[in-house]
Amino acid sequence: MKFTELNLKGAYLIELEDFKDGRGTFARQFCKKEFAKHGIDFNICQCNISKNYKKNTIRGLHYQKEPFFEPKIVSCLSGSFYDVIVDLRKESPSYLRWSGVNITSDNNKMLYIPPMFAHGFQTLEDNTTVYYQLGDFFKSEYYTGLRYNDPKLDIKWKNFGFEPIINERDKNYELL
Repeated sequence: MKFTELNLKGAYLIELEDFKDGRGTFARQFCKKEFAKHGIDFNICQCNISKNYKKNTIRGLHYQKEPFFEPKIVSCLSGSFYDVIVDLRKESPSYLRWSGVNITSDNNKMLYIPPMFAHGFQTLEDNTTVYYQLGDFFKSEYYTGLRYNDPKLDIKWKNFGFEPIINERDKNYELL
């Protein structure tokens, strides 16, 4: 596994290293020892799958409030998506800054999202399936989000020339 730290300290793009032979490929997706080498103490508590039927679907930007911040690892089982994270650590020099990466079912990349980050994604093609590994349990009473198009964040989503597909809750989070 190759770990590349993003411009938001503690967030990593992780590239899986394939072993290839005549049957196909094999790669480790998670190794506690490899994560620990990069200062990441991640315990998988829950795994989720998000199936998205249409290109330009936006989900997010979601997070859980204190004290139950959710670290995550996200990867792509089918299709492709643009993954966006926002730093919510008030003491961080990158507070309220964002970073975005393309993750596809073919590029062998996944994203480690530390605690105290909001997370969202935009599908880049129809029938995209996102796989989440969560480092804490989901607690609905602590669940909230940021508006995906908040001008203070100024996130540069992919522009397909038409309105994104997004649910009412995500459209209506308060602006910062």
